[in-house]
Amino acid sequence: QVQLVESGGGLVQAGGSLRLSCAASGSMISINVMRWYRQAPGKQREWVAGISSAGSTNYVESVKGRFTISRDNAKNTVYLQMNSLKPEDTAVYYCNIQACGVVGGCRDYWGQGTQVTVSS
Repeated sequence: QVQLVESGGGLVQAGGSLRLSCAASGSMISINVMRWYRQAPGKQREWVAGISSAGSTNYVESVKGRFTISRDNAKNTVYLQMNSLKPEDTAVYYCNIQACGVVGGCRDYWGQGTQVTVSS
């Protein structure tokens, strides 16, 4: 079993910055893609950013140039650096990883979510 623990959310004024972290632990032999999603009140969960095992990154258009996803493979951790935050970035942010184990192959795992609130 794999567990994900997120941290770094909080309340920030518009224009400010936050850095989210998501650490994976448990029985796994490799991690493929790592992603961040978010869900605003009354809206569906949306994909925000992703990073491959090789370090290739991609982003939803609305965060390009403001958010940076990165990973530390030695720590099994993915980060999301969020700069120039806007009120519309307010949401619960979830990390998602595809991890592979000795038993059961590869599957997706989700973090518990961390609240990000941007005040105007």
